[in-house]
Amino acid sequence: MIKATDLTKKYGKAEVLNIESLEIPTGQSFGLVGNNGAGKTTFFNILLDLIRPTTGFISSNEIQVNTSEEWKNFTGSFIDESFLIGYLTPEEYFDFIGDLRGMNKADIQNFLAQFDEFFNEEILGKKKYLRDLSKGNQKKAGIVAAMMGNSQVVILDEPFANLDPTTQIRLKKLIKVLTENREVTVLISSHDLTHVTEVCERIVVLDKGNVVKDIETSEATLKELESYFSV
Repeated sequence: MIKATDLTKKYGKAEVLNIESLEIPTGQSFGLVGNNGAGKTTFFNILLDLIRPTTGFISSNEIQVNTSEEWKNFTGSFIDESFLIGYLTPEEYFDFIGDLRGMNKADIQNFLAQFDEFFNEEILGKKKYLRDLSKGNQKKAGIVAAMMGNSQVVILDEPFANLDPTTQIRLKKLIKVLTENREVTVLISSHDLTHVTEVCERIVVLDKGNVVKDIETSEATLKELESYFSV
């Protein structure tokens, strides 16, 4: 379970996040939506201990993320291209991440083989550095790397951005497979309301850092979200 308690983040006098309590059960596919500046990426950055909260804390599987690094052993994430190592080829990058996750060469090859369709022959074997790939292909590499090593928690910030329609559909399938056994918790932020309602069983709406909606996804959810954001 992921739990935020009395969580705030301020820059000077400006408060960008204020979440009194939020719990995300193990195995849930969780969506975070909101307009620019709503606090979505701030929440993820605190969850990954990339920035420190002003008050409160987030715990992941009962480990407080800003006081221990044990949570890193079961957490995979891709926020943006800064998570990549641009001077490596995709193969070198996957070997690096795999080694961190305790995977040998055979493990890595077997793992990557299941993403042949998702990669669409655009990632592996191209003799290109990650920095020379398109934004969409960089994102493909980062998303797959986040899933390496049987991560129990996978965090993806705007995973559908810069992906072509075919790849978006393939990614939705991958996310659904990832969560179907109820053992992997997947957190997704997205501006695309259609995609997030299709892959997430629960959606939280942030507005100026505050939780304003907490919805269990149903057939009516997309219309509810569209109605909220059209006001």
